[in-house]
Amino acid sequence: MGMMKILAVVAATLLPFGAQAFDLNTMSDAERAIFRKEVRAYLLENPQVLVEAMNVLEQQQQAMEEQADQLVLQRNAKALLEDGISFEGGNPDGDITMVEFLDYRCGYCRKAHKEVAELLKTDGNIRLIVKEYPILGEASNASSRMAVATLQALGSDAYAKLHEELMVYNGPMNEKSMRLMAHRAGLDADAILARIDGPEVTDHLAQMHELGSKMQVTGTPTFVVGNTLLRGYVPLDGMRQIVAAERKISE
Repeated sequence: MGMMKILAVVAATLLPFGAQAFDLNTMSDAERAIFRKEVRAYLLENPQVLVEAMNVLEQQQQAMEEQADQLVLQRNAKALLEDGISFEGGNPDGDITMVEFLDYRCGYCRKAHKEVAELLKTDGNIRLIVKEYPILGEASNASSRMAVATLQALGSDAYAKLHEELMVYNGPMNEKSMRLMAHRAGLDADAILARIDGPEVTDHLAQMHELGSKMQVTGTPTFVVGNTLLRGYVPLDGMRQIVAAERKISE
C-alpha cells in the first residue's frame, strides 16, 4: 500500500471531519512533510490507531469486492442458471441453486466433490449446476471433453456416472483409458468417443470459458451459492452455513 493511501486512511480515522475535507494531493511539499511528521508522531504515541485504520480499509475493500461480485452475478445470471447445456443435478426444484466451475484434475475440486455430494444428499433441497472449466492442461481438457460428450450423447444420468469416474482417475487420458472408464460406468464408449472431438463439445467448453472470463474465474473450484460467489474450496460446514444464510435472506 502506498504512503498516500495510508495517510488518507489514517486521516479518515483521526479527523472528525474525515479525509474528504481536504485533498492530500493538493498540499505543497512543505505542508505534506509537516502533515506526515504530525501523523508519525501521533502514531508513535497511539499505534493502535494504525490497526484501526487498516481495519477500516479492509472493510471498504471487502464491501467493494462484494458489490463487484453482485454486479457480475446479475449480469451473467442467465448464463449461470439457464444456459440449457450444463449438467444439472441435486433437486431440480431446490430453493437454493449451487453452480460449480470445476476442473477434473484439480485437487481441491476432488476434495470438494465428496463434500458437495454430502451436502446435496443431506440437504435435499439444492439444485446443482456444473460448469466444466479445464485450466490445468491437456489432461484436464480431455477429461472435460469426455464429460461433455457423454452429456450430449447419452444424457444426464450417464454424465453423473462418468463424473464420478473422472473425479478419481489420475492416469493418462487416451482412448484406452476413456474406454475403461466408460466400461466401469456402464456406458457406451463408442457413442462418447464418436462425439468427443466434435464442434458441439468445443462450443460447449468455449461458452464455459467465456462465462468464466466474464466472472473473473481464475481458479477452481469456484462456486455460486444463491447470491454468494465463492472463489476456492469451502469445507462442508462452511457450505452449510452459506446455504442457511441464503435461505434466511430469501425468507
